[in-house]
Amino acid sequence: MEKEQKQFKIFGMPWYLFAIFAIAVIASSLLNVVSKEITFGFATMFVLGVILGEIGDRIPIWNEYVGGGAILAFIASAYLVYIGVMPKGTTESITFFMEETNFLNLFISVLITGSILSVNKKLLVKALTGYVPAILGGVLGAFALGALGGLLAGVSPIDVAMKYVLPIMGGGTGAGAIPMSEIYKSVTGGDPKEFLSFAFPILTIANIICIIAGALLNKLGERSKGLTGNGTLMRGKGFDAEDKKVNVKITNNEIGAALLMATAFYAIGAVMSKKILPGIGDVKFHTFAYMVLFVSLFNVLDLVPEDIKQASKKLQSFFTAKFLWVIMIGVGVAYTDIGEIIAALTLGNVFIATFIVIGAIIGSGFVGYLVGFYPIETAITAGLCMANRGGSGDIAVLGAAKRMELMSFAQISSRIGGGLMLVIASVVFGMFM
Repeated sequence: MEKEQKQFKIFGMPWYLFAIFAIAVIASSLLNVVSKEITFGFATMFVLGVILGEIGDRIPIWNEYVGGGAILAFIASAYLVYIGVMPKGTTESITFFMEETNFLNLFISVLITGSILSVNKKLLVKALTGYVPAILGGVLGAFALGALGGLLAGVSPIDVAMKYVLPIMGGGTGAGAIPMSEIYKSVTGGDPKEFLSFAFPILTIANIICIIAGALLNKLGERSKGLTGNGTLMRGKGFDAEDKKVNVKITNNEIGAALLMATAFYAIGAVMSKKILPGIGDVKFHTFAYMVLFVSLFNVLDLVPEDIKQASKKLQSFFTAKFLWVIMIGVGVAYTDIGEIIAALTLGNVFIATFIVIGAIIGSGFVGYLVGFYPIETAITAGLCMANRGGSGDIAVLGAAKRMELMSFAQISSRIGGGLMLVIASVVFGMFM
């Protein structure tokens, strides 16, 4: 009997079938037949994501040290918009899909719910109590090494602290740089535009550096096995739910319940952050910060049945495996301005931003090790996910590091850590301005 030849597949379908659909979608894009259409935007993101993702995962060096297909999808899609190759209707459809439907929030909600519910509840409590010190270690490292980089580049430590470290470590744009500019205004009396005009470009540069650093940390973990838990934060046994070796049957009913639960947790977080307790003083509590809190509480109190926990984990794996390239296209098109990056790419800015990111990596990794975490996982979440551009930056960094299961801790960094930076900013502005 002849062996059946293995058919070449792209994204789970025969290559010729994918080619037919890809040609149809690309043709409709070039003919500019649709604008601000969710279905078309999603189809385009899928096709471009799969093509660029498959290519990026096969380019030598790039796939090992830069982040592979996810990062190629992110950068190439942003560049297509920048040079005007992507038709206006396609750009509008993708931007409409990302911004008007907030699909990114659904993606993050599923990842947070699945990742937290897959954690052993005892170790979850231990992890959360040790995580804030790891974040603070990264912040101290960023200030220290940033000051050193500034001195080497001819910039005073005070200027580095206020103009570089604070916006970079502030938890992104919407939850970090923008409210920080208002603190700048209230404390100094200055125009918030003065702060933002420099904060946005330097934050964008640091975001790119964080993405590359995530890929390099993943490579370091492959070579130094003792430094990484391969997606597990705490050293020792039992962190992942798979360690329990539970055997439950997962049907479509449980998957549906898991999706309902993820969206309901997001609704709880939204009510808390927008109506019940938006914040304390200048510190605002983000929806995802509340979401992490409530999912953790439900896990610790055993309020979620085991079959739905496993379904949440399975749903998270599906989103991570099938939607990452798609999301990266959306992030590149809707949230990335290549022109802004190019304008800020001075040697001094890149040099200082690199020192700040390295400081965040070393500080968080060192403190993380002291409290019982793996240094690489801590450096990625408590370090890089503090220094990147918030939610979209978390996805890019974790994608490059191949550790999407750490989304819940990344969100703690971006949201709770970002809130801590607003407090630090008010102190720093008051002391030196």
